[in-house]
Amino acid sequence: MSKTYAGARLRRLREERRLTQAELARRLAVSPSYLNQMEHDARPLTVPVLLRLTETFGVDPGFFSGRDTARLLADLREALADGPDGARVPAAELAELAERLPSVARVLLEYDRRNRALTERLAELAGDRGPDAGPGTGRTPHEEVREFFYRRQNYLHDLDTAAEQLAGGIGLRRGEVRQALAARLAERHGVRLAPDAGQLHRYDPATRVLHLSPRLRPGQQAFRMATQLALLEFGGELSRHAAEDFAEDSPARSPARIGLANYFAAALVLPYGVFHAAAEEMRYDIERLGDHFGVGYETVCHRLSTLQRPGARGVPFSFVRVDRAGNLSKRQSATGFHFSRGGGTCPLWNVYEAFASPGRVQVQMAAMPDGQRYLWTARTVTRYRGGWGEPGKTFAIGLGCEIRHASRLVYSAGLDLDDAAAATPIGMGCKVCERLDCPQRAVPPLGRRLAVDENRTTFVPYPVEPAGP
Repeated sequence: MSKTYAGARLRRLREERRLTQAELARRLAVSPSYLNQMEHDARPLTVPVLLRLTETFGVDPGFFSGRDTARLLADLREALADGPDGARVPAAELAELAERLPSVARVLLEYDRRNRALTERLAELAGDRGPDAGPGTGRTPHEEVREFFYRRQNYLHDLDTAAEQLAGGIGLRRGEVRQALAARLAERHGVRLAPDAGQLHRYDPATRVLHLSPRLRPGQQAFRMATQLALLEFGGELSRHAAEDFAEDSPARSPARIGLANYFAAALVLPYGVFHAAAEEMRYDIERLGDHFGVGYETVCHRLSTLQRPGARGVPFSFVRVDRAGNLSKRQSATGFHFSRGGGTCPLWNVYEAFASPGRVQVQMAAMPDGQRYLWTARTVTRYRGGWGEPGKTFAIGLGCEIRHASRLVYSAGLDLDDAAAATPIGMGCKVCERLDCPQRAVPPLGRRLAVDENRTTFVPYPVEPAGP
């Protein structure tokens, strides 16, 4: 068993609770000198000490896990990938920064975010932002909302518990969700339902009519009804959460409220306790869960990626939705898996194989450049607006977890999870990927000088010069 050194976390926890070393040492039944050594990583946290910490402060043991720095470390690598004058911070120093000084690391990332935003704004004012402008220089409101959920590891405790309590209060039962939601909308808010073939849904505040497309499946109709109920009944809570990151005049404020309402709707239609129990029983079989609750494949995947309630955690998943061109329209994560902000994703990822076998679940063991391995599932979903000759929308839905959780999934059957060589090497996008010898690379790596030689060609499309001493 590997030793756990988490001095910075332990010290931060003690300072947040305003305890002296002597007071905390007494609670942990250790000497003050021993606690001081643990806080300075001279001694590891033992199992008995970890147990006392979780009991005393009510924190999950994962709070002290080094794996929790994976997300922060990945963000640092991308933010500093193209440093001033091509300078690169060694990976070991970035890891130490993420582990020992996480607050400082987050401040650096915030400065990087502001720098990107200012660069984008200056380019717009100067009229220099042409069609070749880099994709990472600025962010749209929808990208900012994705970051909002990403920073919270895709779990909002207050909204999740409020939705679960509402589900119990109005008597939501499997197979009768639409009826219960329609009754709540009518009795509490005077809202009636009506069909609308032109749009998926439309709410008219003046007449209090919620129009739903007849092309929506029952589960989709229930989700739209639950979203509207969230906006009507919990609008204040949605605004409070959105205000944590976005000012009232921010372009991202309304998209954030919609995203929060969608989160609430999923938690209402699929209440945490009931859904978590079913997911564990069915070993996270996505299609079985969809049939059981009468909702679509994407809805199940999205809800699975939010099961991070303290004391009743599900498998921590990353969730992604991509189209054939590789555009990421949704990405959320409760794990350290890092989605590139620099544009593009890895072509070796199985989400792209899903398009070759529509409707079939693809399974892949994948390894990131830092050695972290994941189990990914991917399947396509298609939506049609209706009418002969009208194009539909097809996406690949990916759901992945760290390999240490994979045995809890039905999709791990028959796989040798201990065989690191069986994992497909992927990265977080060619622009920032550290796999310099990848033959699939589409663009040169940031911060590295190309080894250009007119007398030879290589299988690797962008060979680089050796790193300096």
